[in-house]
Amino acid sequence: MFTGIVETVGVIKNISKKGDGCDITIHSAKIATSLAVDNSISVNGVCLTVVRKKQHLFSIHAVKETLLKTNLGSLKINDEVNLERAVKLSDRLNGHLVQGHIDCTGKVIRVETLETSWMFTVSFPKQFRKYIIPVGSICVDGVSLTTARLQNASFTVAIIPYTFEHTVFHNYKAGSSVNLEFDVIGKYIESLLLKK
Repeated sequence: MFTGIVETVGVIKNISKKGDGCDITIHSAKIATSLAVDNSISVNGVCLTVVRKKQHLFSIHAVKETLLKTNLGSLKINDEVNLERAVKLSDRLNGHLVQGHIDCTGKVIRVETLETSWMFTVSFPKQFRKYIIPVGSICVDGVSLTTARLQNASFTVAIIPYTFEHTVFHNYKAGSSVNLEFDVIGKYIESLLLKK
């Protein structure tokens, strides 16, 4: 379980194909030393398991299903990724409950630069519209955000300077692919209602 509060940005150092999946090695001076093999880690919002670790480097394995559902398959050497370690039960939930189970990918369709913030508009598949509400929580590449505007197949989020500088949002442009996780509470409510 995560909160969508990105701890640091890591850098992709190696990608090696393993069957229909791949191993991805990430450099992070800030958190790699505190990780252990078998720990869960959120990489661009995707819950993965640390399979190897050495000093400031750690590796995760992404299976075919993960590569199909997320933007991890399009990563390249030296790309930056958002990183968050699993939350402790004693921690404050500064964002919202995030599982690291990606629902779909979206596309950045517009970036608007304002005086003290940025507005990012992201398109998503229409079938997921029921899981997003105005001023509701949305997780974009592992970042807990609030929807500022909502359309049938797109939403807009406001990004403050701190988030812009300390996450991979500073790399986004129109056409960038992002991982989306919608609020789990809405999905459980739908599941319960459909069982009746």
